[in-house]
Amino acid sequence: MRIALFGTSGDPPTIGHQKILQWLCAHYHLVVVWVSNNPFKTHHATLEQRLEMMALITDSIAPKPRNLEIHPEISHPHTLKTIELARQIWTQDTFDLVIGADLVGQIPTWYRAPDLLSQVNLLVVPRQGYEILATDLERLHSFGTKVAIADLAVPISSSTEFRQKGAESHLIPALLEYIHRNCIYPWLNPPS
Repeated sequence: MRIALFGTSGDPPTIGHQKILQWLCAHYHLVVVWVSNNPFKTHHATLEQRLEMMALITDSIAPKPRNLEIHPEISHPHTLKTIELARQIWTQDTFDLVIGADLVGQIPTWYRAPDLLSQVNLLVVPRQGYEILATDLERLHSFGTKVAIADLAVPISSSTEFRQKGAESHLIPALLEYIHRNCIYPWLNPPS
């Protein structure tokens, strides 16, 4: 069975994350999502809050996909450890690690990248403003990694844009309500 592994810091998850999940559900036997602490970022919401926000995103997909599962138990700041934890659950399956185009050049610098890239295929999701460079793809191939690029147009959405500018159009209404009710990003003014 082919499993799409889609981890994100989700601070907060956006309509882009939701669109990616919908696409993955149409193309994979199983889609596994989790939120984690990214060692390259500073997080504003707690891991628990980001997990609750991701649940709101997945619950709002209609019709509800039967092949979409949230697995917080595989969350780890190092993706290699996440893969090891996933392998304990799905012992015989093939993993496609889903990454955004913004990470293609960065992934070879991740913790024990050669070990990670020897255990997964990569599915790259295009992202506006980020070019997928042939040199970066060649570097990934040099690790023996199979790389595919999703034929998916993700709506412009950014967790950073929301946190910095309050771009509410980047989030679903249920998530906005949760954020304002729980004062997760207190510097943003709740709607009047």
